[in-house]
Amino acid sequence: MKLVSILGITLAVAAMTLMEWPKLGHLHREKVAFAVFSVFGYILAVLLVLYPDLPGPTQLFTVIYKPFAKILEK
Repeated sequence: MKLVSILGITLAVAAMTLMEWPKLGHLHREKVAFAVFSVFGYILAVLLVLYPDLPGPTQLFTVIYKPFAKILEK
């Protein structure tokens, strides 16, 4: 079942890329940003399928910024 989910994610990312890439034309920075965010999202989606108890990115931000929040509250 996990393989089917990963295949679905792969097909969705491939379809998005095939539809959006030609619209970007000769915009190099936008293509790089699209590729980086797409790869990051793909990896995160596959990891969440394989390891559903994996903490999400919002929990990472909470861990990083919690000390700053305590400093600002004082």
